[in-house]
Amino acid sequence: MIENLTAALDELGLEHRADGPRSVSLALPGRRKLSTPCSLIIEDHALRVEAFVSRRPEENAEAVWAELLRRNGRLYAVAFAIDESGDIHLVGRLPLASVNAEELDRVLGSVLEAADETFNVILDLGFASSITAEWRWRLARGESTKNLAAFEHLRPRE
Repeated sequence: MIENLTAALDELGLEHRADGPRSVSLALPGRRKLSTPCSLIIEDHALRVEAFVSRRPEENAEAVWAELLRRNGRLYAVAFAIDESGDIHLVGRLPLASVNAEELDRVLGSVLEAADETFNVILDLGFASSITAEWRWRLARGESTKNLAAFEHLRPRE
């Protein structure tokens, strides 16, 4: 089965690496979230998809989780979940019989879109204080704030 999985990823032109006889890792490039690490694990009857989205929110965790739960109903083949540390992931399972390039493209596209569309929302809700502190630090030192542009509303107005 691993051969079918890697052949499908090759057909899609996705760089990947085998992590063992039943697991493959890859990084999905995005716009807001620059890279989403993703693992594909072959189980007895399914292909498990796991993608890391964000660390545990520092604040407003319930608001972050509520937002992710609202989005779950619109996702294809994956859903937001948290691990025992409160870190946010996208997880899903596909029947092994459905694993082909077309279906992997659809599922990985869903992962990428979900991670990319929610990343700034997660940061805005769950890390606003840290982002404001980062603005202060960079402004005080004359550092670039280019990658904080999406969070202009959190810029200190001193």
